[in-house]
Amino acid sequence: MSNLDALDLARIQFAFTVSFHIIFPAITIGLASFLAVLEGCWLKTSNAVYKDLYHFWSKIFAVNFGMGVVSGLVMAYEFGTNWARFSDFAGSVTGPLLTYEVLTAFFLEAGFLGVMLFGWDRVGRKLHFFATIMVAIGTLISMFWILSSNSWMQTPQGIEIVDGRVVPMDWFKIVFNPSFPYRLAHMALAAFLSTALFVGASAAWHLLRGRDTPQVRKMLSMAMWMILVATPVQVVVGDAHGLNTLEHQPAKIAAIEGHWENIPGEASPLVLFGLPDMDAERTRYSLEVPYLGSLILTHSLDKQIPALKSFAKEDRPNSTIIFWSFRVMAGLGMLMLACALLALVLRRGGALYRNRLFLWFALLMGPSGLIALLAGWFTTEVGRQPWVVYGMLRTTQAASNHSATQMSITLALFVLIYFSVFTVGIGYMMRLVRNGPKAHEEHVSPEQPGQLATARRPLSVAD
Repeated sequence: MSNLDALDLARIQFAFTVSFHIIFPAITIGLASFLAVLEGCWLKTSNAVYKDLYHFWSKIFAVNFGMGVVSGLVMAYEFGTNWARFSDFAGSVTGPLLTYEVLTAFFLEAGFLGVMLFGWDRVGRKLHFFATIMVAIGTLISMFWILSSNSWMQTPQGIEIVDGRVVPMDWFKIVFNPSFPYRLAHMALAAFLSTALFVGASAAWHLLRGRDTPQVRKMLSMAMWMILVATPVQVVVGDAHGLNTLEHQPAKIAAIEGHWENIPGEASPLVLFGLPDMDAERTRYSLEVPYLGSLILTHSLDKQIPALKSFAKEDRPNSTIIFWSFRVMAGLGMLMLACALLALVLRRGGALYRNRLFLWFALLMGPSGLIALLAGWFTTEVGRQPWVVYGMLRTTQAASNHSATQMSITLALFVLIYFSVFTVGIGYMMRLVRNGPKAHEEHVSPEQPGQLATARRPLSVAD
């Protein structure tokens, strides 16, 4: 770390903590809605398979939810400790938005989470279903406020700057800023896809081990249907998001494309692969498809996409990073679609649950949703540089006045603690996945015949 200054270390520390954190809310959002669907299907059909899956995935949801809350608390403190100048500049906007998230989503989740996890035998069916729905809605509301705050940093509006500080003038414009609808839909679909791939991989693992039960089959079937529906929608939303980014953050698009200069009167090519060189101002070893860049990003053959050389050097995002992070995200998206289409073909042939090559494919695709989600966030956040609040506050102006030594020590401690604590938590959650769903007869409590055993402590939802 000797070659890194305090600003670099502060950025690495926040990137590390937020990357670790985001995987838990993504699975929490997806699992909460999945649990609501499972309980709704059980109430409508009385099919015990849905109830079994609810009990199984509610255990994993509980552990994941707890790790998400713990990992997210750290970032709130980092705004004050490492990014004090940003908090001083924009706290009048980001502070209330994050407060709204606590007052609405967190209270809603906390109020109904206990009923959802431990109230199966203590409240009526409809009330329990209502609690599950409220928790699912709470996770979506939480995503709403977090994405609103982050999107405002990407496309700020509805404010004035007075004496070097942001003063809110129109909260509707602040909340519903230009990039917010696209980024909200993109993140929601990413959470659902990440969860579906996780559920599908879990089912594939059990099927490969010879555990072919109705519960496992239902898991795989529901996961593949979700991927089949959500992936094409995500492609459409991603395209709309790209057009919005082209309008409001053209330098980010130029860096994503590794596109340095335009030839007058000629449509822009699409650079498939290459090695962007920020110093040499070119993309080495580029493999280009003529006209395709203009066609995809402007939906025409007579318009050009922005070129990096048209922006001052100090205003250019690091193309070396986001050129590849974007392609990782897009490439995995294509593999997700291939997985879903293959599942559809095998389903029609009656081999969905028996084809071992497909099951291995589904298993290996398990982490792909989270990897794509992280790649997307890297593209978004690194692509916003050199700005923290786009066009208003540079990253160099936002950091606290710490030394490189101080930042090195805290970063090392974060890495040590996070890997120690969350490795154990993730391992525990994966052990639950390996146990697999049980048939409904196995939920019966020996102390209370005919009733389901209920946990008395949060982590005792696991066997």
